[in-house]
Amino acid sequence: MKPFFVIASAIALTATTPALADHHRSSTIVETAIASPQHETLVAAVKAAGLVDTLAGQGPFTVFAPTDSAFAKLPEDTVATLLKPENVTTLRSVLTYHVVAGKVSASELIGMIDENGGSAQLKTVQGALLTASLSDGKVILTDSEGGTASVVQADLKASNGIIHATDTVSMPG
Repeated sequence: MKPFFVIASAIALTATTPALADHHRSSTIVETAIASPQHETLVAAVKAAGLVDTLAGQGPFTVFAPTDSAFAKLPEDTVATLLKPENVTTLRSVLTYHVVAGKVSASELIGMIDENGGSAQLKTVQGALLTASLSDGKVILTDSEGGTASVVQADLKASNGIIHATDTVSMPG
């Protein structure tokens, strides 16, 4: 009887392990960001901008998601000002500047950079371009104003796309 129990337990563990490993794959980009302790400011901004339904939609999307510490680098009161209802258009512009249509993994992005002579232009949902390049093995995003952000965590998979956490808020210019 004992060997049957061991085999049955092993089968049950094998059957549930992929589900645990794929937890984020079954969550949308918004649900994945909500579950992240590093993206509370981003989640508040997405809610204030009315973009929850969009980013929870079918996609796929690639989101370069600034961490809370990235938002903390902005000049004092910037986030509070952006979150005001009268600034929703500006907030949407900043947020959609961090979103690219399609699902682009870190390895695919590095391949695009290599294929294009050291940089790749990414057209954002906002309409402007982000430029991706490599420096010391890290993906660096250069925004319309010349500011740079590093990808600090890559390939957070979601059911409707992928998230790459960044250390700086990119500005559309």
